[in-house]
Order: sequence, then structure tokens, then C-alpha cells
Amino acid sequence: MTEVADLIVTGAVIRTADRTNPVVEAFAVRDGRILALGSAADIERFRGRRTRTLEVGDAAVYPGFVDVHNHHALAGRTDLFELSLPQALTLDEILDRVRDKAASLPQDAWIVGGAVPTTLLPTLANTASRLRLDEAAGGRPVVLVEDSRHNRWANTRALELAGITVDSIPSSGVTMLDPDDGTPTGVLLEAAGIPVQEAYDRSGGLTPAQHAAASRRGVELLNSFGITTFQDAGVSVEILQALADLDRADELHAWVVSSLLINDEIFGFDPIGEPLIARGEEFRTAHHRPDFVKIFLDGVPPARTASFLEPYPEDAAHGAHFHGETTMTFDELAGWLRAVAARGLGAKVHCTGDGSARLVLDVAEALRAEGITTPIQIAHGQFLADSDIPRLRALDVSADISPFIWYPGVIPQALADVLGERAEHSQPNRALIDAGALVAGGSDWPVSESPNTLEGLQGLVTRADPLGRAPGVLWPAQAITAEEALEVFTINAATAMGLAAETGSLAVGKSADFVVLARDAIAGPPDEIVHTEVLSTWFAGREVYSR
Repeated sequence: MTEVADLIVTGAVIRTADRTNPVVEAFAVRDGRILALGSAADIERFRGRRTRTLEVGDAAVYPGFVDVHNHHALAGRTDLFELSLPQALTLDEILDRVRDKAASLPQDAWIVGGAVPTTLLPTLANTASRLRLDEAAGGRPVVLVEDSRHNRWANTRALELAGITVDSIPSSGVTMLDPDDGTPTGVLLEAAGIPVQEAYDRSGGLTPAQHAAASRRGVELLNSFGITTFQDAGVSVEILQALADLDRADELHAWVVSSLLINDEIFGFDPIGEPLIARGEEFRTAHHRPDFVKIFLDGVPPARTASFLEPYPEDAAHGAHFHGETTMTFDELAGWLRAVAARGLGAKVHCTGDGSARLVLDVAEALRAEGITTPIQIAHGQFLADSDIPRLRALDVSADISPFIWYPGVIPQALADVLGERAEHSQPNRALIDAGALVAGGSDWPVSESPNTLEGLQGLVTRADPLGRAPGVLWPAQAITAEEALEVFTINAATAMGLAAETGSLAVGKSADFVVLARDAIAGPPDEIVHTEVLSTWFAGREVYSR
């Protein structure tokens, strides 16, 4: 007997991201899973009296978008509870926003938010700017993250609460001092900012209900851009609990893979490492998979904390032969990855320089020789030596790429300020795909201002800023096709995070996760992709967003 569908979807263009069956006219859904795909006539036999129909006409249906790298809860928290700053503000504009926020708060309340442009950090690294922040806040403690989310700017009261003084400098990261008076300026690079985060948490931080609200809001925003699956690139116990609680209440409208922090250079979460990994299974639910760990192997190039094979240009602080450093040695990284593999987990390894990426590949080569097959992602894969590109496929290491943060704009300009011409050769995506590497797309939201997958698709194809905020193109020879870009943000990303059997393409047996777009975005002019509207988003056969 033919099974009866709960839902039948028909349209002029239904792209499946399945190369064996790339475009269909219709598909049937039963119990949240895809029952059949084919021509409209083929699918009609699954119709029953109670079958609902979604006829999209000239609109287009794609698989739900997949984001292999974001920080959904941090974005939701900023949206609901913090001071949200557009990334292109001047210092005067930032101070005005702080002043307005302070006027609505009690005298001892923290002002937390961001993002401050990376290019503004040199302007902030002095006592005069810190005092201006003090005045704007009316003496309240303030900490603002910069756009990479690796660095912070804190005012005098926040530094006091964190115990940071000229005689008590954090042992990790870099505390920038005023060149004239030698005192902490409040610009804190990498782990130097963690004491300020800990001081905020001691003041109360977020309640469990607020953590749940932040995760729920993050997922709502992702759904509004057609995203039905994502990997959070660094979670706390509170975020894990929020995701599990949402799913148990049938309120988690996405597949989520969480990355458990082994080391923490920026967030200030507690616990991390083995105590956090040991608790991961507590939070496993039907749609939440605590299946990866996260390792910060280096920092970011603008702060000269990324690790490169060739040295940075000479400067007064680092000299002429500074390459940056990795947070772990070969043996330390290999030890962690062996332990992770023994638990059946994968690893997302943050590498923003080609030196750290080389170290991951060297360790992967050793592990593969031992028969260890644990999934490994290089995030962000933005700088890779030519000789290392073929190694990703050979060693089954995937490239987690974020086009949102490399096409022309503030962050690439910050890279160019530090790296010079080397910055023009980032994100070798064409070379990676041609070499057979698995290239998976992520937004790194809220490092990027938006998780809009359509921006990512357009950036991959044009190598230009989809929103026209910055001129020019970045290494146009590394452009990929629109069809390849769609795979990067669907089936490739799902495969990289271990969910290819569940989602990432429209195929029989998979979750009925799809997005309805106003038109077939990838079939038209590449520079129009981002202007396509998301009409609705469906997760497990249910509409979870409608324009």
C-alpha cells in the first residue's frame, strides 16, 4: 500500500543539492521526513484526503541552508540583552551609543556589547580614549568586543572589577599599555580579556531563562535566513543546557552540532576541557548533537596572534622574525585529538594562519597513519600554503570557510594593514575544490554582522562585497560557481559536521528541511543573489519562519 503524505511540495524549481537527482518538480513529506521526490505526476500518488499542499509556483525551493560555523547564542544574547553596535561606527558614535545606553541603567549596571571595528583598536589603545569611555558610561563598567570577537575594550571600572592594574597584568593574551603613562588602556587582546568577562559573570551574568531566550532568539534569526542546520563553534554548559531544554520542549527548530571547548582564548566559559567534554552526553537530544570539540590553535592576524609560516612585517613590538605562535605543540594537539577520537567526537580547530593550518595537517597525517578517522575541520582555512591544499583531501580534513569575513571590507583591510600583499591571497576556495577537499560554509556570526547565507553564496561567486559597502574583489581567480556555492552551504556543510544522513540535501529518508526563495537565486546574475527574499523556512516538514 502506498504511504500517504502529510505534505506535498510542488514548484517550477526545486533544487535538491543531490547530484544524482539535482532538480525535481515535487516531493512528498511524511512524519517530518522526505517520502519521495520526482515529477509532479509521480508524487501525486502519495496524496490523501488530509495531505496538505505547498505550491510555490515560480518561487524556488532549496534544501535548508547549513551554517558550519556560528555562535548563535552569543548573537541572540547581544540582540536581546546587550548593546548592539554596527561594525562601522566611529569612536564618537560608539561613545554616543554607550551614553544613551547608560542613561537607562542603574549606576552599577554593566554595559556589555559590540562590535568595535578592528581597525579602530589603535585609536582606543590609550588612556585618553579609556577616560572618554568612562565619561560616556557615567562610571558604570563597560566591556565591548571588537569585530573578530577575540579582543575587548574595557573601561576603568571594568578593569578594576577584573583586577587588572599596571601591577597585575593578565598572564595570557596581550594587555595593551599606554605608551606615555604605562597603564592598561583597556584594549585586551585574546585571553587578556577573560578576567573582565569573569568579573561580569560574577556580577550575575545571564539567568538560565535568559540563556534559553538567547538560544531561542539565535535560532529564530537563523531560521529567518533559511538556515535549518548549524554548528555552534564554542559552547558553555549554559548554552548546552539551553539547547537541550529547547529540543525537549519541541522548540528547537534546527539541527545543532555543538563544539565543546578544549581551550578558551576569548569566551571566559567555565568549565572547559575534560570536565566539559565529560558532560557533553547529558545534553544530547533528538536534534542537538554535542559531537565536536573546539580548539583554538592560534588567534587572529590583526593582533599578530595568528601563526604564519613566513614572518609578519617588522614592527617595534615583535621585531623582524615574528611568525606568531600556536597555543599547542604537535604532541599536545595530537594528544587531545587522540583523546577526542576515543570518545567518538570530531574536532573543529581554529587556524587563521597557514602555520597553524600546517600543524593541524601534520598531526592529522600522524593520526591517519595510526588508523584514527575522527572528523577534523580547519576553521577558518583562510590562509593555506599551496603545498598544503592537496593534503586536506588526502587526510580527510575539511575546510570550514567564512566568506562573510574575507570579502572586501573592514576585516580584510585590517588583514592588509598587518600582512600587506599577503592578505590578497586568502580563501583559496577554487583551489581547494579542484583538489577535492570538502569545503563547508559558515558565517561566523556574530563576527559577521549577519548570518545571511545568500551573502555567503554571492561572496563565493563574485569575491566582492555583496552589499556594496567596499569596492574591489579579492583574488578573483578563486571564485567558484553558484552551484558549487550552494553545495558549500548545504550538503558539504552537513557532511563536515556529521549530519549528511539527516539533512543537507533533499533526498528520500532525510529530514524535510527546506527554504522557499522568491526566485531561483543561483540561476540569475551573481551580483543579484543577495537580493533574493526568503519567503518561508521549513524544518522537519513544519513551517518555522514566514515572511
